[in-house]
Amino acid sequence: MDKQKISVIGLGYIGLPTAALLSSKKFIVNGYDIDESIINTINQGKIHIVEKDLEKFVSNGVKNGFLKASLELKKADIFIIAVPTPFKDSFTPNIDYVLEAAESISKVVEPGNLIILESTVPVGTTKKLKNYFDELGTNSDELHIAHCPERVLPGNIMNELIFNDRLIGGINRESTKIAVDFYKDFVTGNILETDAKTAEMAKLTENSFRDVNIAFANEISMICDRNNINVWELIKLTNQHPRVEILQPGPGVGGHCIAVDPWFIIDKNPELTKVIKASRERNISKEKWTYEKIISSLDDKNNQITIYGLSFKPNVDDIRESPALNIAKKINKKNYGLCVVEPLLSKNQLKQMGFNALDINDASKRSGLHVILVSHDIFKEKLVSLLKDKKIIDMVGMLEQ
Repeated sequence: MDKQKISVIGLGYIGLPTAALLSSKKFIVNGYDIDESIINTINQGKIHIVEKDLEKFVSNGVKNGFLKASLELKKADIFIIAVPTPFKDSFTPNIDYVLEAAESISKVVEPGNLIILESTVPVGTTKKLKNYFDELGTNSDELHIAHCPERVLPGNIMNELIFNDRLIGGINRESTKIAVDFYKDFVTGNILETDAKTAEMAKLTENSFRDVNIAFANEISMICDRNNINVWELIKLTNQHPRVEILQPGPGVGGHCIAVDPWFIIDKNPELTKVIKASRERNISKEKWTYEKIISSLDDKNNQITIYGLSFKPNVDDIRESPALNIAKKINKKNYGLCVVEPLLSKNQLKQMGFNALDINDASKRSGLHVILVSHDIFKEKLVSLLKDKKIIDMVGMLEQ
């Protein structure tokens, strides 16, 4: 039996790994994106993002003829929507990219096709997607539509796409069953069946839960700082309790999931989300607190600052919603002689952002204050010795490790 044809809409941090993995299973995969430079990069067997093992999958998929990227959406048996779902300035969800994907699909879709929404979305979006196809003149009753939210960790995506449990909720039982059968072809984790609305809420709940727990850790870190207590030692000790597991604090919370998804719940349930909203606000305020701590720690004799790390988490190049980047931008507006060290971004990228970029060896020699905002592995290997006897603010407890 011939393998099904797959079209993946959106070739970013989720779409490209998904497309590459499917191509390794010998599905015929067309990756669709509106960015021509991304298309050209992928068709050369290369990647435009940093992700462990991804380039090997992409290179093999292109070389073996199972993966091709295109500016044109092709007909397929299965369409996977993996586009961003940001929020607007007022923290209201923006699903425009999802609806634009539906418009593109409606031009080539055929009865019996399966449409999978992997983007994280507000509750009710999968049903809205179904209704939108009807508005576009496509009979949605002839389509199978399901939500399967991604649940992967940047830096380990290729493994987690295979081994993590997946949650699938269709607009009806038949859609759920067909989507489950598809994911069983490449997922070894458990496939958990539900309805679309519950699947949507489950993903939002997972990330809101994490945001709430990080907010607690961040708040404790601020209290410890005021009382001259080593928060890293405190957390290590308290986590010896069999029913306590405090997470690691940092300069805030970033990424396109934890820093965004709670707002999708808050937006529709403002009067019921006091804890979720307070946690989101605490994690945002940790950025301001970190900035003020940096500025208040400057020495009049040498007010130059070096910041180590701009991405939202270690060992990735993803800077979306990054508190480290926000803090660096704010400092860069002042006359503090800021330089940044971010080994996962090119010096040209950093220059375009307006930063003075140095390598780790040069940067360690020049500033009066060294601020660690991201614990990249390369920092762990070098900074302990390079920053010996330097003035340091370690916001991620890297040197404690």
